[in-house]
Amino acid sequence: DSDEKPIHRVTVNDFYIGKYEVTVGEFEEFVKATGYKTSAEKRGWSLRWIWFVGKWEKSNGVTWRDDAEGNRRPRSEYKHPVIRVSWYDAEAYCNWLSEQAGLEKFYNINGTNVTMKWEVNGYRLPTEAEWEYAARGGNASQGYKYSGSNIIDEVAWYWDNSNGMTHEVGLKKPNELGIYDMSGNVWEWCNDWYSNNYYSQSPSNNPHGPSSGGLRVLSGGSWSDSPHICRVANRYNYYPSNSIGFVGF
Repeated sequence: DSDEKPIHRVTVNDFYIGKYEVTVGEFEEFVKATGYKTSAEKRGWSLRWIWFVGKWEKSNGVTWRDDAEGNRRPRSEYKHPVIRVSWYDAEAYCNWLSEQAGLEKFYNINGTNVTMKWEVNGYRLPTEAEWEYAARGGNASQGYKYSGSNIIDEVAWYWDNSNGMTHEVGLKKPNELGIYDMSGNVWEWCNDWYSNNYYSQSPSNNPHGPSSGGLRVLSGGSWSDSPHICRVANRYNYYPSNSIGFVGF
């Protein structure tokens, strides 16, 4: 696609990344420990895409506790990836993980005013370049179209096999690094601001994305998307304050 060009080479420093998408149960631990209210809870609604109408719909009272249809999840689904979490919710979770591990928090959060401390060792969202490096299998990459295979059904929950819902993390084949669900299941927030021409300006070492913007990067595709959208190279974006039924981290 046009925003995937030009093909270019970048180098990223060593980093750790989660083996699975963050689950409902893991996010619940954070909420119980902190009393945190998500963006959707604060405003009273999240977003749902209505396919047969072709537009967004506000789902009143629907939050991270609910499934893709907006129904309250049973506890048997708490190993599904958490959805309806905004970019701001994801970074708050990262800061909490840092506190639990005795690490220095990466994000300074003042409402929607967020600054980042790249020199610290705390948890954060991956940059878009780090996400793609991990999804491609790192230095063990076999050059697959999807994360771990050229056959999408082996590695991803997408519109042909998901039955319109999220699925428990880690049920599909992992990629070359042993990471699961980087294609399909839910879109994953990246740290970067989005720009459709950023690749023509990207530095070659540890690109962090544009210095400002209005949209944050999403990667990986979801249960509701086509194979084309679930490609590792595909780029997407959305407003960081929005909470959607196919977006997690």
